[in-house]
Amino acid sequence: MILSDRDIKKVIRSKKLVFKPSLNKNQIGPASIDLKLGPIFKKFNISKRSLLDTKKELPDKDFVVTRKIKMNEPFILHPNDFVLASTKEYVKVPNDMVLKVEGKSTLARMGILVHTAGFVDPGFEGTLTLEISNQSNLPVALYANMHICQIAVEYVSSPVEIPYNKRKKSLYSKSQGPKTAKTNNLFDHK
Repeated sequence: MILSDRDIKKVIRSKKLVFKPSLNKNQIGPASIDLKLGPIFKKFNISKRSLLDTKKELPDKDFVVTRKIKMNEPFILHPNDFVLASTKEYVKVPNDMVLKVEGKSTLARMGILVHTAGFVDPGFEGTLTLEISNQSNLPVALYANMHICQIAVEYVSSPVEIPYNKRKKSLYSKSQGPKTAKTNNLFDHK
C-alpha cells in the first residue's frame, strides 16, 4: 500500500526513512515526495565509442563527460539527447520499505523523460541516479534544485531477508552523484 502524506511524515519524523538534506514541507505531496535535481551531469562522448556492449564494462575515462553546474546555471538538454544525473537528496530506505520513482508530469509534457530503475529496494542507501532524455524537438533547460522526480513510499509484506546493501549483486550502494552502468550483474556468472 502506498503511504499517504500523513504516513510519509510519520516515517520521516521517526527517522525510519531518511533524507539528507532534510525535505522541506513543499516536497511532500498527497501520496508522494518530490526530489530535487543534483548539479552533476554525465553524458556519453559518442565520438569515443560507437557501441555500448552489455557484456563489457563502460569505460569511464574519456567516454563519459562529467559537468557540474552552478546554482541558477542551466544545463541545456538538446532534442534526442540523454544524460545521467542524480537526486540532490541522499536517501536511506529501511528493510521493510520500497520506493517507486516516477518523472514529473510537468516535465513529461515538455518532452523530458526522467527514469531510474523505477524501484528502490529495501536497504538501499545513496542518491538516486536518474536517466534523463529529451524527446522534444526543442532544447530544454534543466536546473539544479528543481523538482525532477517523485517517489511513492510503500511497505513490503515483511522486512526483507537480504536487503540491497547486503546483496553481492548490488552495485550502487552508498552512491553519491550519478553513476554509470556496471554491467557485471546483467548475466549469470559461473
